[in-house]
Amino acid sequence: MSVAIIKYNAGNVFSVKCALQRIGVEAVLTDDAAVLRRAERVIFPGVGQAATAMDYLRAKGLDTVIKSLTQPVLGICIGLQLLCRSSQEGDTQGLGIFDLDVKRFDNSACPELKIPHMGWDTIELAGASALIPAELEGRHVYYVHSYYAPVGRDTIATTRYIVPFSAALHRGNFYATQFHPEKSGDVGELVLKKFIDL
Repeated sequence: MSVAIIKYNAGNVFSVKCALQRIGVEAVLTDDAAVLRRAERVIFPGVGQAATAMDYLRAKGLDTVIKSLTQPVLGICIGLQLLCRSSQEGDTQGLGIFDLDVKRFDNSACPELKIPHMGWDTIELAGASALIPAELEGRHVYYVHSYYAPVGRDTIATTRYIVPFSAALHRGNFYATQFHPEKSGDVGELVLKKFIDL
């Protein structure tokens, strides 16, 4: 199984590579379009600022490459957000795979709920998908984010923090999680294994 991790202007990509190694998968970190197109699985992870990351993708031509991929693709955290239509962070136009506009959490009505949403929280299944099996209903996953994708037609799992939001999305060959599988222990390992086995 050939797995490629998209190399771009975002942090935390090496932790994803290490998490894959823990489940016996070696991945290559690359921004080479040909390598990405040849890979059997592509992972689009990262933490960072949406506008800066999107500018880098466009400068490298990776925005058109990602949209053209036909093999299973997994976005993680900012990867999920950039796969959406837009983000309030930096008024960023995304890749438009998911027909959702990413918003910033508003805690004005509940200031005791801090932003960013950081730490462990539960997921609830919202649709059938091979990525999030039924056994993960109510299980805990790890989050670090100030922005979220609302619940929509591509939502396959949700979490509630201030408002319900998309914990995971799926459309066609594109999958995404707002939580970090690489930091989510056994649950995260299972999600990564399910993605590899798609």
